[in-house]
Amino acid sequence: QVQPVESGGGSVQAGGSLRLSCAASDYTYRDSCMGWFRQAPGKEREGVARIRVSSSRTLYADSVKGRFTIWQDKAKNTLYLQMNSLKPEDTAMYYCAASRTYSDYACLRKNADDFDYWGQGTQVTVST
Repeated sequence: QVQPVESGGGSVQAGGSLRLSCAASDYTYRDSCMGWFRQAPGKEREGVARIRVSSSRTLYADSVKGRFTIWQDKAKNTLYLQMNSLKPEDTAMYYCAASRTYSDYACLRKNADDFDYWGQGTQVTVST
């Protein structure tokens, strides 16, 4: 299984929380830049947060800073996204993606198109 597998999406009221998980194979996870992206209907795909696996260096989109936290469990090759204070505008399909990367700089500068492996996505719906 090369493609990551997401889980944990669902429906929540505004102000609520959800935690997403992304399980990856050792091949996919090792030496990777792992990222969470989202895409709402009619909108472009947006990078939410990313982490370089080896250094745990992270980067967040301005729209989620202070509300979302990305972290990992290296022993389980699993990536997480804790989403707090959710807003209706956070409603989207959330995707986990991986790309083999060998520097913090490269990881943090990657475009979505540079990520090689993508999960199927998990839906997050935030209602008012």
